[in-house]
Amino acid sequence: MILRRGFILFLPRLVGLLVVACCSMSIVYMLACTPKGDNQQPSLPRVHSPTVKEGYEAILQEREEQHRNYIISLKKQIAQLKAELQGRTEQLKNMQNQYPDPLDIQLDHSKQEQAQANLLAFLRSQVDKAEVHSGVKLSTEYAAVPFESFTLQKVYQLETGLTRHPEEKPVRKDKRDELIEVIELAVGSLNKPDGVSKAKPRVYTASDFVEGIYRTEKNKGTLYELTFKGDAKHQFKKIVLFRPFGPVMKVKNENVNMADTLINVIVPLAKRASKFRQFMQNFREMGIQQDGRIHLTVVYFGKEQMNEVKSILENTSKSANFKNFTFIQLNEEFSRGKGLDVGARFWKGNNVVLFFCDVDIYFTAEFLNSCRLNTQPGKKVFYPVLFSQYNPSIIYGHHDSIPSLEQQLIIKKETGFWRDFGFGMTCQYRSDFINIGGFDLDIKGWGGEDVHLYRKYLHSNLMVIRTPVRGLFHLWHEKQCLDELTPEQYKMCMQSKAMNEASHGQLGMLVFKQEIETHLHRQKLRSKKT
Repeated sequence: MILRRGFILFLPRLVGLLVVACCSMSIVYMLACTPKGDNQQPSLPRVHSPTVKEGYEAILQEREEQHRNYIISLKKQIAQLKAELQGRTEQLKNMQNQYPDPLDIQLDHSKQEQAQANLLAFLRSQVDKAEVHSGVKLSTEYAAVPFESFTLQKVYQLETGLTRHPEEKPVRKDKRDELIEVIELAVGSLNKPDGVSKAKPRVYTASDFVEGIYRTEKNKGTLYELTFKGDAKHQFKKIVLFRPFGPVMKVKNENVNMADTLINVIVPLAKRASKFRQFMQNFREMGIQQDGRIHLTVVYFGKEQMNEVKSILENTSKSANFKNFTFIQLNEEFSRGKGLDVGARFWKGNNVVLFFCDVDIYFTAEFLNSCRLNTQPGKKVFYPVLFSQYNPSIIYGHHDSIPSLEQQLIIKKETGFWRDFGFGMTCQYRSDFINIGGFDLDIKGWGGEDVHLYRKYLHSNLMVIRTPVRGLFHLWHEKQCLDELTPEQYKMCMQSKAMNEASHGQLGMLVFKQEIETHLHRQKLRSKKT
């Protein structure tokens, strides 16, 4: 026992002596390897000395010898560093073998083929998670991840949509899972022992999280900075994490032939003959003349203005030599869902792309191609986000006259908005519509039926393509919210009516119109006095 205590007391002294010895050896080694400084240079021979040349040669030889010794010393240090680096690399390999990565991606450069195979497997798993090959079941209509659309000149994005709130829960599953994963990883990092402190470590939990910020650069990755409570008041722990993105991968390369792909445009209608005439002008130019692979199905409710609507349809048929249309008349109260459902089921030909449309919609031939390209039977349905036009009398109220319809259809902040809360305009194959169960025919009147169908697709394994498109417009019209609507439908109708009128800035100008006119009147009076 006494010997053990003596050894324990002697051990710190021994360690101290070893440290002093190591330091002394390091100092001696540095002094031996360091070349002489300028203050130790030998004096130059005098100019008039007879041995000037020999003196310079001796000095140069001495300098060369010093540099040679210095280079040898550096090579020895480099060799030592390489040996140490090799040892650390072996340690890292042993740790990787002991604690393998979840995806078995090891940093073993001696096995290039295996490393590339592991990386490829990881990237393919990332592709699978990104809904490239198949869709996933989603909970609500707002859980679908929207796509951004663009041309060579412009990008069309939903950043200015109207469903965003200044404070909201992360509804989208991908964003929710991402933030949960980052917080859990940060907590795990904080609870990992550092191997230095001997005190009992504090156990951090998610409740210690204070706030975080993140930024994504699409060609680099996502940077996260998370702040946690510290050990005392006004003390914090900050964790910085980075999620790098992998390289771009080619997933598919295929030829797509849409020459024989027919689109059946289904329009439910009651009255509104003047709007139908405007719709048929657009349909004739874009659908018949420019596209040519199109069928029109009109489902008409009631008999009022029916003859006028049929006359417009027949005149277009004669003038454009167009026979691909169907007219269905129903003697019952208008129901959008019922009209679209009847029109879809009435088709008796081969499987066809259905475009559920309204009479106040304007579309281009480019949109019809987008409709074809973003639908695939048994795999994909297309839910475009259309651009909704503001009230032209408000937008162009300060102009001498309102421009033509074609001149009004421009995508700008002042002229309209992305209608990202609407799901009524959609393209899908008839087979998918029948298999999903069609519309809920118990829903009457305005609104609700489109959301119900959209949710059905989200709950299926079909991929929902949700993206703003530049060739689909909702034309402004005065909206009537009838008393017969349910409270929920009436509320939706009034919200839509309010959003359709003008931008916030334009509505503000109307609210403060009297103040603005008073200000201008005072300005005129002041200018007259001066």
